[in-house]
Amino acid sequence: EMQFMADVHLPCETCAGKRFKAEVLEITYKDKNIADILESTIDEAIDFFKTHKQQKIVKKLQPLQDVGLGYAQVGQSSSTLSGGEAQRVKLAFFLSKGEKVGHTLFLFDEPTTGLHFDDVNKLLKAFDALVEMGHTVLVIEHDLDVIARADYLIEIGPEGGELGGHLLYAGPPQEIVQTKESPTRAALIEQKKV
Repeated sequence: EMQFMADVHLPCETCAGKRFKAEVLEITYKDKNIADILESTIDEAIDFFKTHKQQKIVKKLQPLQDVGLGYAQVGQSSSTLSGGEAQRVKLAFFLSKGEKVGHTLFLFDEPTTGLHFDDVNKLLKAFDALVEMGHTVLVIEHDLDVIARADYLIEIGPEGGELGGHLLYAGPPQEIVQTKESPTRAALIEQKKV
């Protein structure tokens, strides 16, 4: 039987984990070196660069904040991001490109899983921004706030597996109240979302 030990991360003896030689770290901008910037959160970096009127840098960081990643470090390793965080980094990339990217179909599978309520709202704003740029956003989701804000809702059910697979509703979320055999209808009414 083969057993594996957890990854071991040892700081570099030369840079002590700062990722740069001492002579590089001596170079500063407004009393911060590159390691200080990389250790700051997205929110902190945006505030710092706004204060010092560096709009080009702010513009590059803003999409990450817009998708709810303001708490992440600027230099955080991508291997430490959760699946949802990695998806939001990709989303931020597309938001930063604006309309330069051709019309794209974005497919999200349960994107709100594990998100705080405030982050769900940021994600919905990001979806709205994609739609305003001419993209199409298709979301598979159980979160009632997301369902209620959809332009068009398709409900398949009434259960999963062999008891599912039937089209129960297709149309605007507000009109689902007219569909009697819809579990989503009951949940939306109960939560006062429609």
